[in-house]
Amino acid sequence: MTESAHPVPPQLERLKTLGGVSAALGLLACAAGFGLDSEQFFRSWLFGFLFWVSIPIGCLSLSFIGHQSGGRWGAVTRRLTEAGTRTFPLLLLLFVPIAAGLPRLYATWAHPDPHDELVQAKAAYLNAPFFLGRAALYFAVWMLLAHFLNKWSLQSDHGHDEGLARKLRKLSGAGLVLMALTISFMSFDWAMSLDPHWFSTVYGIWFMIGTLLSAMTFTVVLLVSLAGEAPFEGVVGRDLFHDLGKLTFAFLMFWAYIGFSQFLIVWSANLPEEIPWYLRRFQGGWEYLILAVALLHFALPYALLLSQDVKRSRTALRAVAGWLLAMRALELYWLVAPDAGQHAGLRPLHVHWLDVAALAGIGGLWLLYYAHQLAQRPLLPLGEPELLGGA
Repeated sequence: MTESAHPVPPQLERLKTLGGVSAALGLLACAAGFGLDSEQFFRSWLFGFLFWVSIPIGCLSLSFIGHQSGGRWGAVTRRLTEAGTRTFPLLLLLFVPIAAGLPRLYATWAHPDPHDELVQAKAAYLNAPFFLGRAALYFAVWMLLAHFLNKWSLQSDHGHDEGLARKLRKLSGAGLVLMALTISFMSFDWAMSLDPHWFSTVYGIWFMIGTLLSAMTFTVVLLVSLAGEAPFEGVVGRDLFHDLGKLTFAFLMFWAYIGFSQFLIVWSANLPEEIPWYLRRFQGGWEYLILAVALLHFALPYALLLSQDVKRSRTALRAVAGWLLAMRALELYWLVAPDAGQHAGLRPLHVHWLDVAALAGIGGLWLLYYAHQLAQRPLLPLGEPELLGGA
């Protein structure tokens, strides 16, 4: 289907322009930064990559949840999340700098101290060939799931087909299991292994809920921006935004519950192999960052989303969702920046200009590609029974 076969709102062209400018400036700055400080470049690139890859990963999970639940919110947001799932080839390309910088990013286990018994014991898992092989597997699973999701969803545009709907539900059920596994191991590999001495059995769940929160907030911001244009005009109403607000609130609560539970268990146990991970993040300026996360990522949006009026207001809900999406970057920085590239010791809080450049460069390129993918198909699934009857 070509772009001329269905309405393309002007907001998508503006998104492409924004993405193109951001990509050009950010990537040029990253190229200059690589020449000036290659180690900082790799650390910043990892941070920016983890933030932006969390959105399409969450989009894939959200699409599956929508098909499983059968709710109207899933039908309305379907094409927005599906476009996100078609960006994995670009993200695979953007993973190359991480693969190239592996010896520096994950120096503790890539160049292990022969006297470090704990790291030596994990050598069968934490080694470069196996690390890269697992990364290839994660992308292969995500792209395969996205392929069938998009293929069968597009076929359903010819009219509601219960057989196709059944196939999509089966794919979604199996897909959610695969997503839980791949996201968990991905978070262990790309984030938690920055400090191979530390481990948490709920880290993967925490990361997974974070991807859902990133995808949901991004989708809400985009949907509100498109709500006054065809084909969403007359279809999207206050009840739908209320549902999306409640889902955002649920993901936020679950994220906070898992994060606090992990902290409470580790802090109470006070084990020498676990507690240093938190100690590094509670000094050197990092304590102010986690305080900001607690107040601005949780307390403030929690209080606002308690209000039914906020959830039913397009403007207010977009503001809360956009704020939460920005706070996702804050939390990810607190998670990965204290450890990346370091063998040991405390790195004081210092936001480098390359951190901003990587976030802008990767994000601009991703938004440009996302907007292109979104314009390729009708923005609403055609013939979807859930959409009959308007807003």
